[in-house]
Amino acid sequence: MAPRNVILMVADDLGKQLGCYGGTCCTPHLDKLASEGTRFTRGFASTASCSGSRSTIYTGLHTHQNGQYGLNHSKYHFVTFDHVDTIPKLLNDHGYLTGVIGKVHVGPDAVYPWQVRQETTSQTRDVARVSDRCGDFFDQARVEDKPFFLTVGFVDPHRDLTRDGFGNNDDFDKRVSKRPYRAEDVEIPKFLTDLPETRQEFANYYESINRLDQGVGMIMDRLEKAGLEDDTLVIFMSDNGPPFLNSKTTLYDSGISLPLIVRCPGRISAINPNMVSWVDIVPTILDWTENKAELRKSWPRLGRSFLGILSETETLPDWERVYGSHTFHESTNYWPTRYVRTGRFKYHRNIAYRLDFPFAADIYGSLTWEGIRNQEGDAKKVGERLLKDYFWRPPEELYDLDEDHLEVRNLAKDSAMQSVVEELRADLEAFQRRSEDLWLYRDGVSIYGAKYLLEQGMEFPDRWELDVNNLETKGPKAPQMYKHLSLGEDAPKMQ
Repeated sequence: MAPRNVILMVADDLGKQLGCYGGTCCTPHLDKLASEGTRFTRGFASTASCSGSRSTIYTGLHTHQNGQYGLNHSKYHFVTFDHVDTIPKLLNDHGYLTGVIGKVHVGPDAVYPWQVRQETTSQTRDVARVSDRCGDFFDQARVEDKPFFLTVGFVDPHRDLTRDGFGNNDDFDKRVSKRPYRAEDVEIPKFLTDLPETRQEFANYYESINRLDQGVGMIMDRLEKAGLEDDTLVIFMSDNGPPFLNSKTTLYDSGISLPLIVRCPGRISAINPNMVSWVDIVPTILDWTENKAELRKSWPRLGRSFLGILSETETLPDWERVYGSHTFHESTNYWPTRYVRTGRFKYHRNIAYRLDFPFAADIYGSLTWEGIRNQEGDAKKVGERLLKDYFWRPPEELYDLDEDHLEVRNLAKDSAMQSVVEELRADLEAFQRRSEDLWLYRDGVSIYGAKYLLEQGMEFPDRWELDVNNLETKGPKAPQMYKHLSLGEDAPKMQ
């Protein structure tokens, strides 16, 4: 029987600037991959932060489930819970050779036990060197006569440690071509303000994307020369949106609506409009590798395999809703929020809305932010959003994406939209219960953290925050009390 191999390629901070998504960046290899496989037009990350998003990709669990609440590196030191079974662990158990080449950015190592780790390439953008390591891995799988699961963590197009750089001045193998862009030739997305500083940075960003594209082409060439392309599921995706204000670290679509290209042997190519989530990646890989039974052992994974709908070109009724969860980026960037998105509406629950929305250090240091904050006039904006609305957000946001795809006009208090608000609010809370979310609050206290008190019959006021002006829980001034619903028990049955 032919092996069922997997290559999972994860770009770093890539939005929909690819040619196959209508972008103006030169990406012929990714465009070719899309033409041969399925290009999802509505693929969504659960969170828009590097380590957190990668943890959802590799565990099939949202960050509040797997414990990787924020960045893994340096003093931030967020890590995945020890008891979580990750996709390298699950496939190790089923006789696969597993490997990771490039950026890992999750931990601890024992929870992510890729057998082959080439992290020496984690800081290199030399995609030719990365492709060589992939070729070595393919050879090792052949010698060991094993099916393989290979993860490639690209560094591009993440920022480097300068204020406007994307690694373009590094030294590269001669096989890597430089493709500089002029500032006047790039397309500035509508979520950003078109300024000279933005154009300078996007020109550098485009060059980094083009180099990433070359790397994908080199890996696919290696796969073909090894005679493995007909036995290998290829998934290309990004962890979060572009590293700019109003995108990365936010749960607006600019931060989480990302490229997802899947090339599956035996499946016809398709442009697929169904809504899929990054927590669906693990179930899909287990389905392809014929280890679907692992899903039944892995509650409370809420994702599902999209292998069966790869060739669909119409929206299916069961694929019209996704959820997401963000808590930290850097440890100093605490701003927990949850979202539910349907085909038309997006609802955000901002749990710590009394805090101003925090900056990631690289975004704060960017020339784009310097240009935006120094615009003339008092009503300063990022894209079409007032900066004051970016930094100070209400507890709930509701957007009609048919009319407002940039999520600027908040309808949460619109009287005509209250039935939508109530339905999505209840649905999001049901998601929080299914996933045993610590950040499901009543009266300023975590319902999950206080579960033992609720089980003893203690009553909580049915409101999100503690009201210091109305503290009574008994008597005529007492608010309505919370009706406790079981946590986790209404999780959907696995197929």
